[in-house]
Order: sequence, then C-alpha cells, then structure tokens
Amino acid sequence: MTASYGVIVFPGTWSDADWRDAIEGVLGAHTEYVFHKETDVSRFDCLVIPGGFSYGDYLRPGAIARFSPVMRALSEFAAAGGPVIGSCNGFQVLCESGLLPGALMRNASLEFRCQPQHLKVERVAAPFTSLMREGEVLAIPVSHGDGNYYADAETLTRIEANGQIAFRYCDEAGAVTLEANPNGSLDNIAGVTNEAGNVLGLMPHPERVVEEALGGTDGLRILLSIDEALHERSHSVSA
Repeated sequence: MTASYGVIVFPGTWSDADWRDAIEGVLGAHTEYVFHKETDVSRFDCLVIPGGFSYGDYLRPGAIARFSPVMRALSEFAAAGGPVIGSCNGFQVLCESGLLPGALMRNASLEFRCQPQHLKVERVAAPFTSLMREGEVLAIPVSHGDGNYYADAETLTRIEANGQIAFRYCDEAGAVTLEANPNGSLDNIAGVTNEAGNVLGLMPHPERVVEEALGGTDGLRILLSIDEALHERSHSVSA
C-alpha cells in the first residue's frame, strides 16, 4: 500500500512544492497539500510542515502558525503516534506549539545563512533515521535567519539523556566544532525529536537534496527511512 503524506500550507509557506515534488516525484508516494484551516488529517500516514515564513514570521517565526486550526489536528495525529517532520520554519512551528522542546532564536551572526551544511547523525531510529549509521555525516543545506536552537539546562540534560538529539552541525570529517555551526545553536544542535521519537524538527532542508542533479541525495535517506517505517507500521496493523 502506498503511504499518504500531507504537506501543511500556512500563509507564507514556500517549501511546500519542494516537499511535494520530493515525496511524490522522487519517493513515489501519494501527497496532498493541507490548508492551515483544515481540521481533519486522519487520511494521512505522515505530516510535513515545510519551511518558509508562516504568517510573515510576525511576532516570532511559528508563533502565529501554532494557533491555526490544523495544528490541533496535527497534535492529535502526533499523540496517536503518527510521524510528523518539520524543517526550517516547520521546526520553529513545532517548538512554538510545544510538540518539540526548546526554541529557535535569531542566528548569532544576525545574518540570514543559506549555504551547504554537514550534519552528524546522533540518533538512529525509526521513523526518520533508521537507514543511517550513528556518527555518519550527511550533506543537507540550510537557509534561515532564525535557526539558533536554545533550551534551558534542565531541558538540554533531559533530551540528551533521552537520545532526542537527532542531528548536530559538523564539518566534513564529522567534527562538531564552533566553526561548523552556522547559527550559534546550543551544542551545535540541528534537529531534535519528541520523547516518543515520532516528531522530528530540523533546520536544514532535506527536500532540497533528493536527486543527484540537485547536488546530492542525503535528504532522500530521511524520506526513505520514513517510508520504510510507514510500510512496516501498515503491515503490523494489517497482521
């Protein structure tokens, strides 16, 4: 059975078409746009919150989007174990809505950073990174002005202990250094999950590297991991 993906669209979202092309055009899965006013997402197997500037990023990035009707449905979907991935602005929305720990602040440089980026895989687990190796280095670009991840000491200790840190910024050799950090994120954190592991937020854009013609396929490995997990989940339910 082909998995069904819902790509959430807020006013100001602009990576929705990239995500749909990656999922439908490359992965070959069914994909639909989900308007921010929708309240039923039960027809989907996975939900995606793309990058962009939801509601113009007024107040704070993601601060207004968290109140959209679709977010209540998405929260219920996640609570039931459904996989949710948010990249860039999607990561910000997930943190603002309380689905992920921490917050995203202005880049330490106060500059918008759009560049190639290396990531070290810290968490290897379904549904997002099961096809990777711990310590492996991926190349996935970043494009943001508010990607500086922060969490208080108690939260940081907890997510470290729970293995919720999915990716860290690193250099090509996998060294986690200050020089490899594009935005000042605490402990070079580039992506985190919730405690259950079924919600992932990351600042880099995996949808931009799903074909060699676009510069690489490391982003596709995240999508393939999700798809494999969805097929296994479907088989276990049907059994």
